[in-house]
Amino acid sequence: MADAKKLSSLDASFLYLETPEMPMHVGSMAIFRLPDGYKGDFFEEFKAMIASRLHIAPILKARLEKAPLDIDHPSWVEDDQFDIDRHIFRASLPAPRDRATLERIVGWMHAKLLNRARPLWEFYVFEGMKDNEIGLYSKMHHACIDGGAGAALTSMIYDITPVPRQVDPPTAPKVAQEPRDIAANLIDSYQQLWTQPFDAKAAPKTLELPRTGKSDLGSILFDNAMFQIETAVKFASSVPTMLKSLSDVVGKISDPKSRDSLASMASPPTILNKTISSERSFAGVSISLSRAKALAKASGGKLNDVVLALSSGVVRRYLISQGGLPNKSLTAAVPISLREEGNADANNQVFGMICSIATNIEDPKGRLESIIAQSTKSKEMSHPLRALMPQVSNLSMLGAPIVTQILALLYSRSNLSDVLPPAANITVSNVPGPRQTLYAAGAELLHIFPVSISTHGIALNITVQSYRDQLDFGFIAGANIIPHVQILCDMLPVEFEALEAAYAPPPNMTSAAE
Repeated sequence: MADAKKLSSLDASFLYLETPEMPMHVGSMAIFRLPDGYKGDFFEEFKAMIASRLHIAPILKARLEKAPLDIDHPSWVEDDQFDIDRHIFRASLPAPRDRATLERIVGWMHAKLLNRARPLWEFYVFEGMKDNEIGLYSKMHHACIDGGAGAALTSMIYDITPVPRQVDPPTAPKVAQEPRDIAANLIDSYQQLWTQPFDAKAAPKTLELPRTGKSDLGSILFDNAMFQIETAVKFASSVPTMLKSLSDVVGKISDPKSRDSLASMASPPTILNKTISSERSFAGVSISLSRAKALAKASGGKLNDVVLALSSGVVRRYLISQGGLPNKSLTAAVPISLREEGNADANNQVFGMICSIATNIEDPKGRLESIIAQSTKSKEMSHPLRALMPQVSNLSMLGAPIVTQILALLYSRSNLSDVLPPAANITVSNVPGPRQTLYAAGAELLHIFPVSISTHGIALNITVQSYRDQLDFGFIAGANIIPHVQILCDMLPVEFEALEAAYAPPPNMTSAAE
């Protein structure tokens, strides 16, 4: 990453929205098992392996370079003082050195902000666990990466055999060519702009105005002006697509059949939708992927629907135990990846929808059937907006960074989320992961529990990562809202069994088949 690369508006927003009470990094708690009779130093071997592969993922050596006065989005630049010992740490796990202890420590560590003076990631290796296990807590700022890119990064860093693969060393950097005169480039671009002004296919791909690439205030103003011209041309070329999307949205909203769908997306206030503290509670639990897929097939839904139903059942049980289950169904904010297959870029390519999760239905089977119907409607309602995301995800306005940061801090300290209606009640995200067994420095990866983001107004985040034949659930919450989120994890296997039982054939049919 020799050249500076400015963050998109979407990526940069995760920096601006961050406050001490609301860190915006994502991570995982991975569990490894060392081979029997292992005598080496796993920490040093793991660190050496990562060091040898840093060139595979350039974002790992990139730090932020702010614009003067925060007038524009920051850029990623290569950290010329990069030191891997500032990113990979040997951590200590107190007795009894089990997973429950590790989860409590991970929750505490996940509440700590990353140092913005360095590349925005950290790994912590916990050795000496029971059953020859190793814990690895990793965190990376959401400005760098989304769940899809995180899974790609996992595949790049880890191995599919116990013997680490040989990775080619980095190639020599290309010699930078002497830049052409800015004025000459500007004239060429001006001619290009008017020869193909409204070519919908060519304009967005071919119009590239010159940049100074410098970080002084005058250069930033010039570069931003060039960016705004490019954006205007691309915007003009995409107007027909955007108008169609808006027309579809208006059509759906005006359709009487859609009004019930819109009403179902309204979120009732609950004890989960309050201002969060700067402490986190984290826990993980696993269930069978093949059994979850069988359940999805039996219900006529998808795996995502089963994940939503399990999350709904767990939250329903918890709210009943607290005497706080509303009559109206809760909703879930569900991220949807826009990442094309094979795209491993380290950035955010994500969209989202709000879906009713039928917590007002007691019967597990009826709840899942309702979720399948509601998620289908939510997708239909949100689908026209997906086409707008590439156009709006990188809008830029001078001065927006500092204004957004001030507003985020005011919102955080004002406790407005205690009184405003919640946008959603919980966040539920399902990230597809590798099916084959992975290894790191010879240790077998057993689990990779996601550790995601809690926000003001949406204290509980349930993120799921598939790996091999399992679904690893990571529950994280503001500790002032749910002090011990392990309670929810303990409910999940019970809820899974109840849902399976609801779709099991009646006993008389089983005996008849025999």
